[in-house]
This record gives sequence, structure tokens and C-alpha cells, in this order.
Amino acid sequence: MELRQLRYFVAVAEELHFGRAAERLLIAGPSLSQQIKALERDLGVQLFTRDRRSVTLTATGTALLPDARALLERAENLRRRATRLSGSEPVHIGYVTWLPLDLTARTSGVAPLHIDTWVVPSHAQAARVADGSLDLAVCWVQSADLARLGLEARLLGADRLHAVSSGASTGPVRPREVTVLVDDDATTWSSWNDFAEQLAHDTGARIQRIDDGGITGPAFFDHVRASDRPVVNSPRGLSLPLPPDLVQRPITAPAVYWTWSLVLRHNEVRPVVLAAAEAISRGVGHLGIHDADAWLPADDPHR
Repeated sequence: MELRQLRYFVAVAEELHFGRAAERLLIAGPSLSQQIKALERDLGVQLFTRDRRSVTLTATGTALLPDARALLERAENLRRRATRLSGSEPVHIGYVTWLPLDLTARTSGVAPLHIDTWVVPSHAQAARVADGSLDLAVCWVQSADLARLGLEARLLGADRLHAVSSGASTGPVRPREVTVLVDDDATTWSSWNDFAEQLAHDTGARIQRIDDGGITGPAFFDHVRASDRPVVNSPRGLSLPLPPDLVQRPITAPAVYWTWSLVLRHNEVRPVVLAAAEAISRGVGHLGIHDADAWLPADDPHR
């Protein structure tokens, strides 16, 4: 049994989808499946029940998941203690799906940077900064989150969202003409669900509630095919290639933006963390979010 196998187990347990877990872990799907099978052999138990359409935790997998998370946390604590004893403690940064391509270049000569491999949703990454598990995180937050957790946010990036539809038309659509998916799994999709519900409230976009993790990946494309309206693509799905039977359509009047914040504790005093935060966020422009034809949620800290 290896620590990376435990990380893979936790990722699949959180995503309940091998494809999405593989994307999150930046490994090939077949390799992930093989490693999970190897872990099951080593432990002598079945962790997941799989069929062609779904992945679920077995009762044993559910029982072992907290232990796996605890072991990973203890391993991370051990690594941090060893680093402190070596006198060269790095700045720990977490993320959800996006990091600046030149992240390490920005902090070169300023602070040693450790990119945390535990990829969890935005609200969970913000909470990890608040409790000291991370020094920094790149995530989506609202002003209420910052106040509640004692954090501050610096604008780091912005994704302009688009819609995906069947058919040949690639023309623009207005928000009131699109559907936005909201998943019943609030643990995984809390931030996206908040964003989607505010978008619908402000613009007239239609909400469709789902329970299959289809905010992104193959299940998302299935929802698009079944819909009579274009469907908003989430930030997690922006980098995925579209199937040949689907097209991308810009959303206009207003343009819809999702912001990425660099968050740190409001009372942070360590010079190395403050220097890293300054270096990472320096030189970021408004990224289109302050244009007259731009929509952000009312509680977005960069609005």
C-alpha cells in the first residue's frame, strides 16, 4: 500500500467517477483504475462497486475513507515537520482546477513553494487556509466566506463561461436562453451551486437539478444532448475537448465570469507567506470582469 494509492482512493471516493478523478489527479484513467485495483488487492477488500454507468463506495470503502484521509493528513504533517526541522519551510498552496502557468516562476527567489496535491472544492480549500492546513489557496470565494473564515482575497484569474449545445449554430446566447445545472451533491458542488443559483436569479437562466455529478465530464455532455437549450459549462469543464456533435456558444448581454481568488489568512504575519502572496498576485489586471457587459455574483469580492 502506497500513499499515492490512498490519494487516488480519496479522489475517486469524492468524485464517484473515475474519469473526473483522473482529470483531478492529472493521471490517465486506466492507470487510476489499475492503482485502485492494486490497493483493493493489498487491503483484501472491495472499495468500490462499479458498473458501466456509476461508481459507488462499498460499505467497507465508506468505513475506510476517514482512515485514509487521516493517514494522508498525518503524512503531510510529518513532511511539514521534517521541512521545519530542515530550516527551509515552504509556502503551501492549494487549488481546485486552475493555477497560473507561471506560478513557480512568479515566486522564484521570493519563497519556496509547495503545491498541495489534495484537490478539493473551493469551499474546502478556503477552510483549509483558515484552519492552517494551507498557507494560500486558489479558489472561488464570496465576501461572506472571507468574513466568516477570517480570510482576504486577491484577484488572480477569471474564466469567461460559455454554453454548450447540440446542433450547428455557434452564435451567441443570452443568459435567459440557457440552462445551468445544479447538483444535489452539495459537498462537492457547493460553490458552483451557489454561483449557478445566483446566475439564474439575476439573469433568468433556467436551473436544472441533477444528481449524477454531471456538472462536468461525459455526464455533462449527456445533459447537453438531452436539453432543448444551451447548457452553461462550468470552470471544471472549460478545458475538456467537445464531442464532435456539440458546439460552444458565447454567452452575452451579460458576459458571465467566474473569478479565481488567491486567499490567505487576514491576520497572516509570516514574511515568507506575505511575500509569496504578493509575488503571485502582482500585475493581475481586471481580466474583463469590470466591463459594462460583465456579470459577477453580488457577493463576489472583486465585483
